[in-house]
Amino acid sequence: MRPLSIVHTENSCGWGGQEIRILTESRGFLDRGHRVTLLAPPEAPIVTAAQRLRVPVIPLPLRKKRLSDLRALRQWLVAHRADVDILNTHSSTDSWLGAIACATMRDPPPIVRTRHLSTTVHNRIGTRWLYVRANAHIVTTGEAVKRKLARENRIPLERMTSIPTGIDLARYVPGDPHSARARLRLPDRPTLGIVATLRDWKGHVYLFDAIAGDRAAWADWQILVVGDGPDRALLEAHVVRAGLGDLVRFAGQQDDVVPWLQALDLFTLPSYSEEGVPQAIMQAMACEIAVVSTPVGGIPEALDAGVTGLSVAPRSAEALAAGLARLRDDAALRARFGRAARARAVRDFGIEPMLDRMEAVFRFVLEPGPFDAPERTSAVRPRS
Repeated sequence: MRPLSIVHTENSCGWGGQEIRILTESRGFLDRGHRVTLLAPPEAPIVTAAQRLRVPVIPLPLRKKRLSDLRALRQWLVAHRADVDILNTHSSTDSWLGAIACATMRDPPPIVRTRHLSTTVHNRIGTRWLYVRANAHIVTTGEAVKRKLARENRIPLERMTSIPTGIDLARYVPGDPHSARARLRLPDRPTLGIVATLRDWKGHVYLFDAIAGDRAAWADWQILVVGDGPDRALLEAHVVRAGLGDLVRFAGQQDDVVPWLQALDLFTLPSYSEEGVPQAIMQAMACEIAVVSTPVGGIPEALDAGVTGLSVAPRSAEALAAGLARLRDDAALRARFGRAARARAVRDFGIEPMLDRMEAVFRFVLEPGPFDAPERTSAVRPRS
């Protein structure tokens, strides 16, 4: 089959799982011989990250739903139409800009919208047009996101495909936490960690309150907070008020989170909203770490409660404290959950199944016919 030419748009100037998914997928398609181009605002972190991964990126002003940004995108698409098979949009703003730009072109490329989060989509006339008419197909990063769009927005199921994000199972591997902590110059103490953008709905406050409520039992542990975001100052202040300054370390944004995950004895992500299937949970599981999280969004699609970790009620410091305490005090259970987590990751979380299924969607959109996206497989291919 002929190589595809795929153009991604992303207007977000943040950094998290969505941006990592775009780049992972782009790099994977490039390695398969396809052509990929990313369009993003010049100040967006994804631009420099794309350059580092050798993903072709064109800086374009796609920051707002305004005429100048629409004109910039439309002009680029018209000028390069012969080299664009598929336009893959991701965030709200670039999805609107892409949809309107294509609607005003004589021969527009088909649009595939990837929906990463489980945030509510409002049932307005314009939004209905965007999701049902402007897009040729919608990809969701989890079944829960797909079901929510079908249930709340009446989007036909046949117009959507759930394709969870794949991770590099040759990079995210079990490690020795003592050695990892030594490499990172961390104290060699039992370590609980969270890897997430510092936003309120990731649940950091509930984590800090859970630790503060049982502080004496956590005295020998350290808490690693990996990531950055708009709520960092608020969270740092909360840690000080809770008297946890000697236990909690903010590690900031890390280009490579693998050693930070390998330094952990226990992982948590107490999200209470908006989640698709969080990559951080899959990454922790691939590193053979037991997980304590919540049944929000697509999290249950990755976390097998009682098998690879524990699921607790969201927005409850008490429930989170109980779940964390159970695994804090039972090293054998942590180890058993960790082994099961790695086995699940090897079976279900690889990059290749994601690329297979995305390619099937792209080819179906270009040549409509019977559609049967390949199922996920357990194949783990070595890195080149």
